[in-house]
Amino acid sequence: MTLAQLEGLRAPRPHRADAARNYTDVALDEVARRAGVGIATLYRNFPTRDSLIENVYLYEVEAVCAYAVNAAMLRPWQSVTSWLQRFVDYVTTRRAVSAAINRDSEIHLACARALAEAGGALLTRAQQAGVVRADVDIDDVLRCLIGAAAVNFASAQQRQRMFEVLLDGLRARNPVT
Repeated sequence: MTLAQLEGLRAPRPHRADAARNYTDVALDEVARRAGVGIATLYRNFPTRDSLIENVYLYEVEAVCAYAVNAAMLRPWQSVTSWLQRFVDYVTTRRAVSAAINRDSEIHLACARALAEAGGALLTRAQQAGVVRADVDIDDVLRCLIGAAAVNFASAQQRQRMFEVLLDGLRARNPVT
């Protein structure tokens, strides 16, 4: 799924997207207050709490997918690992929004496909270059990273070390240099 197709799923965003980006479990009137917009403006742009959550989710997924375009300009190993780092950063900072999304919704499924396509292209390129093991696919890698991201690490440094351990497991046994 392309970025343009993802954008087609998104409802129009308000002029100030602070409410969407800062969404937690607070009341919508609090979201509107923090965004500096009236509740009517918030409801005009996001008629339901679900539409607000879905738009935040789409906005974030679009950013991760767009990052893949820039990452593709790097060497194969750097390309895939920098995108995976961006993916992990996204997953660890957006837990509340991700947890609130209906896993069977069209938006969630489209976003999952878009993330798999964005990361999958980078993974395939790294596999073809001989720097990533050939016996994994993007679904394997993303599930592993999502599981690791769900852990409450003692520190950001520990989370980064574990990410690097996971990356070492992706390296081809006899990488091409």
